Amino acid sequence: MRGETPERQVWTSLPVPAFIVGADDRVVDLNPSAEGFLNASARATIGQSIWQLIAVDHPLEAAFARARLQGTPLFVNDVDVGAMQRAPLQCGLQIAPLVGGAGEMVLMITPRELAGRITQDHSVKSAAKSAIGMAEMLAHEIKNPLAGITGAAQLLSMNLSKADLELTDLIVAESRRIVKLLEQVEQFGNLTAPERRPVNLHDVLDRARRSALLGFGSHMKITEDYDPSLPPALGDKDQLLQVLLNLIRNAAEAAGAAGGTIRLRSFYEHGFQLRRADGDGQPLPLQIEVIDDGPGLPDHIRADVFDPFVSGRENGTGLGLALVSKIISDHGGWISVSSAPGRTAFRISLPRAGAAALKEN
Repeated sequence: MRGETPERQVWTSLPVPAFIVGADDRVVDLNPSAEGFLNASARATIGQSIWQLIAVDHPLEAAFARARLQGTPLFVNDVDVGAMQRAPLQCGLQIAPLVGGAGEMVLMITPRELAGRITQDHSVKSAAKSAIGMAEMLAHEIKNPLAGITGAAQLLSMNLSKADLELTDLIVAESRRIVKLLEQVEQFGNLTAPERRPVNLHDVLDRARRSALLGFGSHMKITEDYDPSLPPALGDKDQLLQVLLNLIRNAAEAAGAAGGTIRLRSFYEHGFQLRRADGDGQPLPLQIEVIDDGPGLPDHIRADVFDPFVSGRENGTGLGLALVSKIISDHGGWISVSSAPGRTAFRISLPRAGAAALKEN
């Protein structure tokens, strides 16, 4: 930032989206965080009306004009703010007249999403540890007796009538179903640590899309909306593929036989960081979204969807999204969801591969 004034350095370094809005409500300037929030460059944004760039779930224009007229700041808490094609986030807004500006205003947006997601991260990890311990115990204690029950039922079936055979077949089928469930639980508990290397996320997305279209997602339309300039991520290709297949499968199952559309989106968000409990900030600029037009998540599970054993489907194990959350957490990344009828978006935030990792690869 050499050559920049101290004021410009502060403006560029602000960790929250900030805009300077002219007297005609058109954007005069915006910082890099605001470019990331909009997923649009300053060149494409400056000169446009701020109200065309962001959508606020609050009648804000009149209050904005009043704050400009009276020269007073305005604070708005806990409103939903959307941008372009981005799902709305709950945010706080700070608005103030620009000193020395002729009717110009400063607008800053503070997303509330991150604090809630950090709380979610700790709760998911805690729940995951408990679930893993219970899974290992249950799998060991239940699978052995089930094998004996299955074997006994098969032996009995050799000398039974056709009517009684239906009962032993039921015992065998249900025992095998329970074993399959326990194997899924074991998979959740025994996931190995990711082998993180530079990964082309578009290759992983394409593999997931092609696999889905050949199987469980054959009744869906899957579209691509990729940022071609996205740099490599630092991750485990196989585990990230598992994550995406899980998310696409969930979207396909939620749509039902009627089908629907799943949009796979990638983009770069400047300045996005996850601040962890030790105070260190981890940049997570690489974003992937899996968006569907299905019925949305049920209200009673929306807040706990990443917890183990929480499922919105009948006979669902509730381990799929918990496994997804665990994999992304092990990658040092983040996953969140916003859901309403007609639009559910799972968003994954990942670190990019550094120069050292690219050189080693």
